[in-house]
Amino acid sequence: MTRVRVIAALVMAPLAIAAIVLLPTPWLAALAAALFLIGLWEWLKLAEVDDTLARTVLVLLNLALMVLLTWASRAPSGLSPALFQLVSLIGVVWWVLALVWLRFYAFASDHQTWARLFKLAAGTLAVVPAWCALCLIHSNSFDPKAGMSGHLWLLTALALVWAADSGAYFAGRAFGKHKLAPRISPNKTIEGLAGGLIGGVVIGLLGGWLAGVSLAQMPALALVCVVTVLFSVAGDLFESLLKRHVGAKDSGHLIPGHGGVLDRIDGVIAALPVFLIGRELLGF
Repeated sequence: MTRVRVIAALVMAPLAIAAIVLLPTPWLAALAAALFLIGLWEWLKLAEVDDTLARTVLVLLNLALMVLLTWASRAPSGLSPALFQLVSLIGVVWWVLALVWLRFYAFASDHQTWARLFKLAAGTLAVVPAWCALCLIHSNSFDPKAGMSGHLWLLTALALVWAADSGAYFAGRAFGKHKLAPRISPNKTIEGLAGGLIGGVVIGLLGGWLAGVSLAQMPALALVCVVTVLFSVAGDLFESLLKRHVGAKDSGHLIPGHGGVLDRIDGVIAALPVFLIGRELLGF
């Protein structure tokens, strides 16, 4: 299984990097929307929307929301970032609330309609703001003169999440003794979290340096990287919570050795809005 996971990762990573570097933002936005909506499809399954027609309608409604946001953001000079920024901020607020949900493990754990509604809303609040943040980071709309650096910033945001995930895995296996959230994800440890933080911050600082961040701005970038990694862990834990509620091991089986798409993007969808808003607030 490990060999299959490595081969799949070696295929996916270059494709993702090539798409970020080579595609213009509108094309990348369309590709990301497709990927995120596949993840949402799996999220809805974990929320016990078992009817295929109902899931299809809900995914299409989220696609319509993305299209509506794009249409409403039209401006004479292109697209205005204001609405996308607002939705991204809403995403950050949602993930703060999700931390409370993680604290109360049993909340919405039954199979009643009201519990399903909470999980449906959570899916939209996770996926749509993440997509908006991805579009803004890639286009660098809040700094139009920066040119191609938006592509590098998006790579940095994704790479720090990937590095944190890998750092947590290896540090957890080597040193893990203290469980982080045993009821939600028994394999995660505090030592793994520390390893993930170190890996994520190192890669984030390296990416920021390549993007032209000055030495004076490095502490601010480090702070944003730390918070971004922590929220990526929250995203991972929240998906684990959904799976625990329904007794699922993976969100799907689309990616060999990796489970479903949501299993690969759960940390990313929580991290992107935080990274975007952190950059804007601290001005680097």
